[in-house]
Amino acid sequence: LFSHSTTEQIKGNSFTEKRLLKMSSSHWEDFYATHLPPNCFEDNRSLLKEFCDRHFKLKSNIVLITSGGTTVPLEHNTVRFVDNFSAGNRGSASAEYFLEHGYAVIFMYRTKSLEPFTRHFSGQQLLDMLELHEEGMSTTITVKPDSVDVLAPVLDKYKNAQETNRMLYITFTSVVDYMWLLRAACECLAAFERNAVLYLAAAVSDFYVPQDEMPTHKIQSGHGAPTISLQLVPKMLAPLVSLWVPLAYVVSFKLETDEAILIAKSRESLNKYKHKLVIANVLQTRKNRVVFVTPTKAYDLLLSKEQAHKGQEIEEQIVADIVDRHQEFVRDGELHQQQQQQ
Repeated sequence: LFSHSTTEQIKGNSFTEKRLLKMSSSHWEDFYATHLPPNCFEDNRSLLKEFCDRHFKLKSNIVLITSGGTTVPLEHNTVRFVDNFSAGNRGSASAEYFLEHGYAVIFMYRTKSLEPFTRHFSGQQLLDMLELHEEGMSTTITVKPDSVDVLAPVLDKYKNAQETNRMLYITFTSVVDYMWLLRAACECLAAFERNAVLYLAAAVSDFYVPQDEMPTHKIQSGHGAPTISLQLVPKMLAPLVSLWVPLAYVVSFKLETDEAILIAKSRESLNKYKHKLVIANVLQTRKNRVVFVTPTKAYDLLLSKEQAHKGQEIEEQIVADIVDRHQEFVRDGELHQQQQQQ
């Protein structure tokens, strides 16, 4: 299912999309021009390039998963910050299921949010599965017999991902970190064209404090209540879809608290940015119901109480549906290329 069509016409050249990109371009370009890249950015960019180069040669399908929430620092020497809370459940679970479908996975996640595989063991749960044996100067650690059936399948999948080099972990903390790393990842993924999926599940801040308006040191409460001016974070879906990875299969997420506006807001996003799919969910039911919204239809994916009781996760259904859609998307691209060559 590998497609590398250099002659395929890039969608997104309509008057409306050009106007949208022109209106928004100065905003996101200014953001990068006025915010320095994070520490270790070049190291992370090298890791991304090496990982993508390897899997491009292998003709792999590849997915970028963003997961967890971003912070908005209020000081340069950050003590206080505004946080977009997200534990990273959806992203970390989805990464495991994409691996099961044979994809190479770039897992870009908030530092200390949930990660694939280790997410199954919270707090001291993993330590409680282990036993310590001391004999003289020798110490060994074993897994308790009643924990082997729980730990072994997870460990097996983790080892397989590591041994096949199909998993890359990249961390971010602030919204600035996220923006720089997202663009760097897209630069590396562009060559995959239709064989790349972007699964943008991170909870990205809508507002930020510009660096030139941020105090250097901790805001002092003795000076009274501070006045903080927030600016809108640029919507990176615009350049991402139109410029950075125009042939990739891009999936965004929409979380609302009001069911009545869920579909309308999702369609609004699709119409505005021209990507492929919005996965919409309501805060209160997000663990057992999502709505797949495309430009032409919307339908529910549901996790029943019986399925949940058996330990099944809705992310398994989500990823399976996306994989089917992505494979059809790749086949359509191959057919289009063949027709152009005739």
